[in-house]
Amino acid sequence: MKRVLEWIDEGTALCRTALGDLEAPSLLPGWSRRHVAAHLSLNAEALGNLVEWARTGEERPMYPSAAARNADIEAGTSRSADELRSWFDASSAGLNASMATLTDAQWQAAVRTAQGVPVPATKIPWMRSREVMIHAVDLGAGVTFADLPPDFLEALCEDIRTQRGDVPEVRGPLPELAAYLSGRPYADVVSSDGTPAASLPPWL
Repeated sequence: MKRVLEWIDEGTALCRTALGDLEAPSLLPGWSRRHVAAHLSLNAEALGNLVEWARTGEERPMYPSAAARNADIEAGTSRSADELRSWFDASSAGLNASMATLTDAQWQAAVRTAQGVPVPATKIPWMRSREVMIHAVDLGAGVTFADLPPDFLEALCEDIRTQRGDVPEVRGPLPELAAYLSGRPYADVVSSDGTPAASLPPWL
């Protein structure tokens, strides 16, 4: 848990630096950096709902619906640059503060992801670390998968392989494998027979 919380702090710092220029496009098709910033802030608030669920036992889904999530992201892009950065700061700090209140027993409480998958609350920090680390790259401000901690990349690759279930055996440098498995631009990833690996759809 301690290391995952460190990944959250590292990814949050990378994202915060990348939010200096919110008018540039992101690396995600159809999304500006404003979209990514709004998504990250809403995600922190949504994961905060799961923390409250674990703390109180009262069901609090991450989002009312996928449509509401998407609408809220779009609406968030209309905020000023300063408002978007302040929102990111406040929501990130709020999530960290709320996670710090959970007892050992509350961390074991069952909650559900946005996809409806039941998980223990101990998964919440990992869910946030994925968001801030991967989207630090997606913001397109110069951060690459090679800039992310190797132990995070290893955990990410394992997580994606487990969730995707049908990923073929591939090999390549760890940062490129993480980029490939998450459906981002990659290089030097080949299949078991040495041919270039076929691209995967975006993940997360």
